[in-house]
Amino acid sequence: MPEFDQCKDVKPKSVRLFIKPYCGWCHKATNWLDQRGIEYEEVDVIADESAYDEMIRISGQELAPVIEVDGEVLADFGPDQLAEFWQQLEKKNGRLESR
Repeated sequence: MPEFDQCKDVKPKSVRLFIKPYCGWCHKATNWLDQRGIEYEEVDVIADESAYDEMIRISGQELAPVIEVDGEVLADFGPDQLAEFWQQLEKKNGRLESR
């Protein structure tokens, strides 16, 4: 498995994580972000119907979790896909602003 410790160096402007409270993958995503000290807005799509509609609009699907980082979207993912997505964001944005 690739090493993704460098992922904690990314400091995006906006991170929103669309979750369903009973979703195991959603809990893994929040843990992944929390362990790396990444600040994000958690959006409960069960409690907020407009958030659910927005999640579908930006991701094209009803499955959670969905993460939006500065306009880039990753939908229905596990921790490994999140780490790869984060690493791609770093490359695309020139390692983004470090903390």
